[in-house]
Amino acid sequence: MVVHVLIAEDHAVVRQGLRDFLSVDGDIAVAGETTNGREAVRLAREINPDVVLMDLMMPVMDGIEATEQIRRELPEVRVVALTSACDGGAVMAAVQAGATGFLLKNAEADELRHAVKAAAAGRTYVSSVAVARLVDQVTDRTRPERLTERESEVLVMLTHGKANKEIARELRIGQQTVKTYVSHIFDKLGVHSRTQAVAHALRLGLVPSGELAGGMVPSDEYQWSA
Repeated sequence: MVVHVLIAEDHAVVRQGLRDFLSVDGDIAVAGETTNGREAVRLAREINPDVVLMDLMMPVMDGIEATEQIRRELPEVRVVALTSACDGGAVMAAVQAGATGFLLKNAEADELRHAVKAAAAGRTYVSSVAVARLVDQVTDRTRPERLTERESEVLVMLTHGKANKEIARELRIGQQTVKTYVSHIFDKLGVHSRTQAVAHALRLGLVPSGELAGGMVPSDEYQWSA
């Protein structure tokens, strides 16, 4: 299956670099390009790409607003946010807008392609630097209601990027039961997505930082695809 990508980036040199990096992989095809957020929304409606590479700082409409509109109107389209400077506010804003990935523009070509394929497959890829910034944005330091042993197991599996089906298979329970556990975890941690749950769990020491490997963050399929 070929992953069709829309590139939204106002700098021509960066846009060319992204296109060149992606074109090396025969499983990825650039379906369109634009230089501002408003056009990104219009093109997303028109070509219905699998993934949008979205620069956060663009004229006419910024990438945060464009991401929010695309995710609201086209929930099946995944957005990977791009920025030249990684600060916690930008990471959190992108996640809250619905981005399923976050990369710095200086990311290596392999990481870029990996993030695009992860997004197309329904997983979330956030660079390790962005993960650290995201954790810093979790300001509630109050210990949440204690998780049950099974909820803790599920949370650890979320940090490994496992989907509901994988968790259900490993724990030998139904997928609906997994969704119920995830819902309870969200309620107890006071979060609204899997990405936020992992950030919160790391900040509070509920999950060792070593459990989060390779910058992978679990898909927010429960929130966005339920």
